[in-house]
Amino acid sequence: MNQRAQLQEAILVAPGRLSPASGAPSLKSIVDAASELVPVLRKQAFQTETERRLSAAMDKRFHEAGFYRLIQPARFGGYEYGFTALLDVISELGRGCPSAAWAGSLGAIHGWLVANFPPQAQEDVWGKDPRAIMCGSYAPVAKAEPVDGGYRIQGKWRFASNVDNSQWAVLGVQFPPKEEGAPPGAGFLLVPRADWTIEDDWQVAGQAGTGSKTVVIEKPTFVPVHRRLLFAEAASGKPPGSALHKNPIYSIPFLSAIPLCLVAPLVGAAQGSIELFVELCASRLTRGGVGGAGMQLSGFSHVQSRLADAAANVDAARLVLDRDTTEVERMAVNGDAITVEKRIRSRRGHAFAAKLSHAAIQGLFTSVGASGFALDQPLQRMWRDGNMIAQHITLNWDAVSPMVGQYMLGMPPKGAH
Repeated sequence: MNQRAQLQEAILVAPGRLSPASGAPSLKSIVDAASELVPVLRKQAFQTETERRLSAAMDKRFHEAGFYRLIQPARFGGYEYGFTALLDVISELGRGCPSAAWAGSLGAIHGWLVANFPPQAQEDVWGKDPRAIMCGSYAPVAKAEPVDGGYRIQGKWRFASNVDNSQWAVLGVQFPPKEEGAPPGAGFLLVPRADWTIEDDWQVAGQAGTGSKTVVIEKPTFVPVHRRLLFAEAASGKPPGSALHKNPIYSIPFLSAIPLCLVAPLVGAAQGSIELFVELCASRLTRGGVGGAGMQLSGFSHVQSRLADAAANVDAARLVLDRDTTEVERMAVNGDAITVEKRIRSRRGHAFAAKLSHAAIQGLFTSVGASGFALDQPLQRMWRDGNMIAQHITLNWDAVSPMVGQYMLGMPPKGAH
C-alpha cells in the first residue's frame, strides 16, 4: 500500500469519527447540519460581530444540532465522538463565520475537559442540566486559598469565549505548593454561573463575535475540592475523571487535544475564504488605475496563482491535522502512552496548520483591492478573524516552533506540550 493510500485509510478509520454512544446521531448528519448553517452564519456574521457574541437564537440552534454534545460523555447524554469529528464539524461552521465556529468549538471542547474532572464535579455540572456548557479562561491569574473542604478564589479571568451562553466557567488558578519551597501548582476550578458576573470588555478588531468577555468573581467565593483539576493531571493521560468513562478519548493529554478546537475554525475560515473569493472573481471588474478598467478579476495570473496557493495550503493544513489527530486517537484506543515526541508533533501540527490557513486567507485578501475592506464584504471579516486566531499563543508559530526545534536538537523543550 503506497503512502497516500495509507494516509487515506488512516483518516477514514479515525476512532474519533465513530461514536460508542447508543442512539447517537451519525457524524455525517451532524456535519450536514453544520453545512446547512453555513449560509445562515454568513448572512448573520455582521450581526454576530456587531453584537459581539453568539446570539441566543444561534446558541439554541447549536444545541439542537448536537454540536455541544459532540464529545460530551454518553453518561450525561453526549455522543462521545473524538477530536477528528470535532475537526469535521467545527471547520464546516468556520466556512460560515469563524467567530460563531469558535464559540461553538469552545462550548464543545469543554464537554471533554469537564470529563477530566473528578466524578462529583461532572455530576455537579450535568446532573441537573445535561445541556450545560462551559466557558473557560485557562491562565492561572488568581491564587486559590485553601480552606476546609476546598478553596476560596476571587479575581478576574479574561477571554472567556461564549461566556454569555455558558452555565459554568473553567477558571485557571494557582494552587498552594505541596511542600515548602516548591512552586505553586497550576490548574482549574469549576465555578457555576451564580458565582460570577460578566464584564463586557470585548472590544476587538477580530473575532468580535466570540463574546470572549471577562469573568469576574468580586468577593471571595468557595469552590469545593472535587471541582479541582491540576494541569499535571490533565496532561497525565490518567485524569481523575477518565475512569468514569470507558472511552479512551478522555485519557488523551490536554495539549494533544485542546488546541484542535482553536485551529479548526481557522481551517474552516480559510476554506470559506476560497469559496467567497471564487464567487467574487465571477463578478468583480477592475475600476481603473495601473491595471486598467473593466478587466475581470479572474483574468489576472497572480489572482489565479494565489487561489491555487490558498487551496494547497488548506489541503495541507487539513491533512496534517487529520494525520496527527488520528494517530493520537489510535494510540489512546490501543492503550499506548502518548509520548513527548507525539505530543510535540501534535503541537507542531496545530501551529503549522494555523500558519498555512492564515497564509491562505492573507494571500486571497491581498488580491481583492481596496474595495475588499468594505464592511459588507465578508472576506475582510474572514481576514480579520483569521489574523486574530493565528495570533493566539497556543497556535502562534513563533511561540510553538522553538519548542519543536529544541526537542529535535535534544534540548529540553520549553513550552506547553
